[in-house]
This record gives sequence, structure tokens and C-alpha cells, in this order.
Amino acid sequence: MRSLKGYLPKDAMVMAKKKSKNSKAGAPIGIPAFSTLAEVHASLQDCKRCKLCKGRTNIVLGEGSSKPTFMFVGEAPGAKEDESGRPFIGRSGQLLTKMIEAMGVKREDVFIANVVKCRPPDNRAPRPAEIEQCKPFLEAQIKMLKPKVIIALGATAAKNLLCTKEPIGELRGKVHSYQNTKLIATFHPAYLLRNPPAKKDCWEDLQFAMKEIGWKK
Repeated sequence: MRSLKGYLPKDAMVMAKKKSKNSKAGAPIGIPAFSTLAEVHASLQDCKRCKLCKGRTNIVLGEGSSKPTFMFVGEAPGAKEDESGRPFIGRSGQLLTKMIEAMGVKREDVFIANVVKCRPPDNRAPRPAEIEQCKPFLEAQIKMLKPKVIIALGATAAKNLLCTKEPIGELRGKVHSYQNTKLIATFHPAYLLRNPPAKKDCWEDLQFAMKEIGWKK
């Protein structure tokens, strides 16, 4: 992963990585109990916990504030994210940035991650086994970052964080809980690009999330 020094604000946090002893992609391994965010980040260097490692260019671990009010969790990196090692920088990311700014905050004030850290082939949805291998690290990120609200972007993120099969339409408009943190589900920016009328519904979800912490916009 190329260095992101100078790319981000001083208070932004980008995942560092440490060499892994794993030799086989998809081989089951024990997940250590993390005590710091740095340990979470370091543990993912050269990760080979699932077969997604075979096609990736960079592990996309996440970026943003170390003390975020909101944490956005998407599905998986795309081509531009895989190339750069940064989350949500393609067309979907540009829209997400506008969504964040509409909330009255800057992109560097939040934290952005995905349920899997490597790009699936042809941008397909990540498979259950792939998500299962990555989930402990996302859980640890959330535990260390302590966001006030998690905003799950799209069905894949929402269903896997909440361990449910309910469609995104049923999950929207409600306050859920994940690790004792409020979770609001909304549409993924990629869906909004394909279905522009849904932007209004998404904005209502973001306003709902702000209202939960006493913000007005």
C-alpha cells in the first residue's frame, strides 16, 4: 500500500499494516484480542485470510478521524479504491463526500470503512466467508473508534452488521444497535447513482441520524 502521508488531515487516521505469518489464502486463523487500534491495523499487513488477497492491489482499511461522531460502513472497495488504498474515492465516494458535507461536517471528521478490506473480482458482492474473515477487524475498529452513530451504506453492510436477512427497505427509518452503538441503515451511494430519486430518501436517513444525536440541518 502506498504511503498516504500528506494525503489526509493531521488528525485523520489511516490503517498501518504489519507482516502476517499466514501462507495460504483462506486458511482459518485465530483472531487475537486487540487492545489498541494500532494493533488492529498492524494485524492486517499482507492479509491472506481469504481468497480476495489474490486479486487485490492494496488493502483498503479505512480512513478518517480517530474520534468520529459518524462512522460510515460500506460494502467493499472498488477499482479506484483498490488502486489507491483509500475508501470511497470513485464516483460513489464523490457522492458520499457530498452527502457528508450536506450534514455540515467534512469528510475528515468522520471515519469511512467497508465490511471487507479487499476488492472482490469484477466488483461482485463479497461472499459470506470473505465477510466472516474480515468482520473481527471491522468490529475492533468500531470498538476502538467509538463513533456515536454507525451509518450502514447499503444492504450488504446493514445485513451483515445486524445479522439479519431483512431488506434495506425494512431496515431504514429505525434506530438499530451494534456494539451498544446506534446504527442507521441507508442506501449505498452506488445505488443512488443508479436511482437518483432515492437521494431524497437517503437524505432523510442522514437527517434521522443527526437527530439521534441532537444535530439539526
